[in-house]
Amino acid sequence: MPEPAGTEAAPSLSLTERRRAATQLDIARAAATLFAEHGAGQVTVESIAAAAGVSLRTFYRYFRTKEDAVAPLLSVGAGEWQRALAASAQGDPRRAVPELIDSLLLPTTDAEREGLRWSRGVLRAMDDDAALRTVWARVNAESERRLREIIAELTESPVANFGVRVLAAAATDSIRLGLEHWASLGADPDGSAGTPARLARSAFAQLARGIEIEDEELGIAERDLG
Repeated sequence: MPEPAGTEAAPSLSLTERRRAATQLDIARAAATLFAEHGAGQVTVESIAAAAGVSLRTFYRYFRTKEDAVAPLLSVGAGEWQRALAASAQGDPRRAVPELIDSLLLPTTDAEREGLRWSRGVLRAMDDDAALRTVWARVNAESERRLREIIAELTESPVANFGVRVLAAAATDSIRLGLEHWASLGADPDGSAGTPARLARSAFAQLARGIEIEDEELGIAERDLG
């Protein structure tokens, strides 16, 4: 998930926690910029720390590897997405997802456009770096897990409900696929065709077609298998 640029730490955090989050994002942005410009294989921890204006000791206080450094940049957008879905009205979350995709992936400010460009650079660098792909997979898996909890609460269904699991996977994968395909095209966030939002909405429309959330556990699985 891309960073909604200009995102600030939640006001409930302490001053120390806000500073920590800001430092993490500074390092993440520096890493993303260097990965996009040079490829992950040509970037060192030392160069990331220098670009972020921190010491090596500070870098390793927050991250174990250079690839881990981009995780906050990728996951902060997922947090915004989860909070927006949780705040949506009770009922069918399938109706809320397309609007939330637009709110997340349609940039309206220069800072938001820059945030998407950072994410695009990281996604393109993943082609040649398995460790970066692992970080991206971890971010998406955690987002899907959290979405299951939110969708279950919105629909008053068990977290283990099959339809809840499928819908959480469809919502997560629609954004993942939209961003990955957009990054592969090299299109600008404001392009009239092939934008990440347009692609993600299309993916969700196809992936979510026919999903039902049953009151009876495994109702969908039993009907589909039978």
